[in-house]
Amino acid sequence: MGGKQRTLAVLTGTALAAGLTSPAFGSGPAHASAVPTAATRSGASVVEWNRELITILGDPKAQSATVQPTRSFALLQAAEYDAVVSITRTGPAYKFSVSAPRGARADAAADQAAHDVLVALYPAERAGVDRRLSSQLSAIPDGPDKQAGTAVGAEVARRLISLRSDDGSSSRAPRFRAGDRPGDYRPTPPDFPAPVFTGWGSVKPFVLTSGHQFRPAAPPAVGSAAYATALNEVKGLGSRSSTTRTPDQTAAARFWAAAPVWNVWNQIAQNLVTSQNATLEKAVKVFARLDLSLADTTIAMYDAKYAYRVWRPVTAIRLGGTHYNPRIVGDPTWTPLLTTAPDPSDPSAHAALSQAAATTLTGFYGARHRLSVTSKGITRTFAGFQGAAAEAWLSRIWAGQHTSLDNRSGRQLGSQVAGFVAGRL
Repeated sequence: MGGKQRTLAVLTGTALAAGLTSPAFGSGPAHASAVPTAATRSGASVVEWNRELITILGDPKAQSATVQPTRSFALLQAAEYDAVVSITRTGPAYKFSVSAPRGARADAAADQAAHDVLVALYPAERAGVDRRLSSQLSAIPDGPDKQAGTAVGAEVARRLISLRSDDGSSSRAPRFRAGDRPGDYRPTPPDFPAPVFTGWGSVKPFVLTSGHQFRPAAPPAVGSAAYATALNEVKGLGSRSSTTRTPDQTAAARFWAAAPVWNVWNQIAQNLVTSQNATLEKAVKVFARLDLSLADTTIAMYDAKYAYRVWRPVTAIRLGGTHYNPRIVGDPTWTPLLTTAPDPSDPSAHAALSQAAATTLTGFYGARHRLSVTSKGITRTFAGFQGAAAEAWLSRIWAGQHTSLDNRSGRQLGSQVAGFVAGRL
């Protein structure tokens, strides 16, 4: 991701004693009953920490380009979630449940956990993260309950960061070697960059049992009629000089490429939580389920991309004259509307991640929830989360990035991962 990430404004409608480690998504140890007022506390601070992370990631130097940002969102939100439920005991822990005295402040626990995760991930950003923590904690009365809460948050963050320290995210990615057979992925014009996330499919998932747990079936061969139909659609609609793409489709293609798609869906969640005055417990659950789904979908998506290594439309169209498929007429000068991302085509990232997000948010807020998303003065309005997800994946055809086959496998993958995560959190 080069340069500052653009910020999207999203408007929606309507340490004390160390505790025991609980199984993943299992209930914690026996504990005193939750504080009666815990569930009434606001989830506003959860939104602020999510925004803080997006701001940090706006600096391309914040972390290595080989680390996928969805990992950071998952760590942040999982830590806040486990910190809160360690105190409230109103849901199963994601990974860790630590003991806390009656009266411990769950909001202080969430703030401390968020702070400690971000400092661990981005030590150079400590000054700003410290200021955020001071601001958040200043709204909570001083005393033993506050201290108990911060101790819980610190312990959860420490355990979670330790657990993920050897998850494979810092491993050297395998060197990519381009193939030369029809359908083999190879770097794309104009700059022909080398792929970056060649090994991300081997990173340990947060919830899934493995990156290939829901690997989609192999896509149709590039010599098939199905592939020709899908590619010819992109050839017409996704060309920079297309005469069939409508102005609205062009606007949508540019809109969904304006910022990382995981940022868009997190900002949609921010405004849902804010506009509905969600409780602390509801907020941490929404964000944890969303970002664990996005992180594991990303791992599963890269597993599939590098299992199948399907070339991008720009390569397929420019090499159409090699007669690998008689139904495709090649055009060696064909150029997509937008520059192609440096990784294989199938499955589509926008389809996989947007379907995972839409599935998650629909589970919380229902299928019909009117929302408008605004970026750089452009507003897109949808009748529900699924409508937004559909436009996100169709936009990649209009941008010349993906075929409908890529979108189909991405949608399937995102839906399956989100469903699996929802069943465990």
